[in-house]
Amino acid sequence: MKDLKEKTIRGGLARICAQAANFGLRLVALMVLARLLGPKEFGLVGMVTAFTGVLDLFRDFGLSTASVQRETVTEEQVSTLFWINVLVGAILAGLVLALAPVIAGFYHEPRLLWIARVMAAGFIFNATGVQHSARLQREMRFTALAVISTVSLVIGTTVAIVMAKVGYGYWSLVAMTLLSPLVSTIGLWLTSKWVPGPPRRQVGIRSMMWFGGTVTLNGLVCYAAYNLDKVLLGRFWGAGILGLYGRAYQLVSIPTNNLNSAVGEVAFSALSRVQGDTDRFKNYFLKGYSLVTAMTLPITLACALFAKDLTFVLLGPKWGDTAGIFRLLTPTIMIFAMINPIGWLQLSLGMVLRSLKLDVILACIVITGYVVGLPYGAKGVAFGFSAALILWFVPHVALCLKGTMISLQDLVLSVRRPLLSGIAATVIAFGAQFVLGSLLSPFWRLALGGTVLLGTYMGMLLYVMGQKHFYLQLLRGLRKSTPIAETALASA
Repeated sequence: MKDLKEKTIRGGLARICAQAANFGLRLVALMVLARLLGPKEFGLVGMVTAFTGVLDLFRDFGLSTASVQRETVTEEQVSTLFWINVLVGAILAGLVLALAPVIAGFYHEPRLLWIARVMAAGFIFNATGVQHSARLQREMRFTALAVISTVSLVIGTTVAIVMAKVGYGYWSLVAMTLLSPLVSTIGLWLTSKWVPGPPRRQVGIRSMMWFGGTVTLNGLVCYAAYNLDKVLLGRFWGAGILGLYGRAYQLVSIPTNNLNSAVGEVAFSALSRVQGDTDRFKNYFLKGYSLVTAMTLPITLACALFAKDLTFVLLGPKWGDTAGIFRLLTPTIMIFAMINPIGWLQLSLGMVLRSLKLDVILACIVITGYVVGLPYGAKGVAFGFSAALILWFVPHVALCLKGTMISLQDLVLSVRRPLLSGIAATVIAFGAQFVLGSLLSPFWRLALGGTVLLGTYMGMLLYVMGQKHFYLQLLRGLRKSTPIAETALASA
């Protein structure tokens, strides 16, 4: 168990460092590609990914999650799951090839035909690496996973920028979409050094198939909730408006996805290993939840306060209409950051049916929100999306926690210090912007506001709220002994 704690903390550090690098790479790619390509080119690829993303949910049929969640798993089971993944990937690739004319006809855009056909190959690339990734997760080899993720992103981004520079237009975005999973799968095979055996019958995978199928259905529901907005905007408002909305949504999703990926894999693996120990499970979850909230809050506040300057600096002057959409979407950064860990809790405890039922309710509420806003364009959709999530957030969390060892009060107590620090930092940063902002260019105004916000937030959290000891102990535990790391996790 001590070894698990050490692996959890060091794995978390590796994932956070990797996702910090990925965050920077994605921002650089966004800044460069936004200046080389226009909204319509992004919109064309976004139209296809809105459809292929649905099928992408079926690429592993939830079997990677199932194999990580199980306390024990055999070689025969993993090999059989691998071949099921490959079969599913091949079926999905064939389905996209068949649907390509339908996608082009739905949007009345003939260029989408070949974009969809080429992107079909991505399902094969992803499927062949699913169980290798799950194997590394079970072994808590998150440093290796972090390196693979970063290298694949660097290669995909570099190729995309070069192609955009020499005039390949939207094909550069297609290339980036395909290259990253291809390079990642190659890295996973080389690192895990595992070669799957032949598939076998009656090896005890029926329960894993049920678990994975439920996880997949859950993912499908969530995908519909968070992506139908793009399908509707593309259909009724065109590629240009979708391109603007898509860049705003990408700016919002980059920190959310990076933090969830950085902490989620490690947290899910660790929680699954201690699901039978109530006290340790509760302690791990609440400390992780507090940490995710503390990391996400300043990002959310910065995006909301400095939306106009952020879009100008990151995307350039031709994307000015994105700022208003971006600001309306920023509440979702915090909401997703606080909802996603509840998903780790439910999955690690095997509560997949409850998670599915509640996510169906969430999806209906969110879809209703942006359908109501659709007649008002991208800003209406963004407002409806955020408003629906805000209104349903507390009831959703309360229902998710019902019957678990975590109470809503536990959750509130774990995040009260970051929230109070964030309120104080927002007031001071806004005041600094109001007094000095008009004298500065967008870049320096953003630098000033960000520095004041982060400095105030850290000062409040570490000193006024008394969190300095906890974070210092955690940092020392990363480079010293396990007992220190354990002390950090146990302290409030």
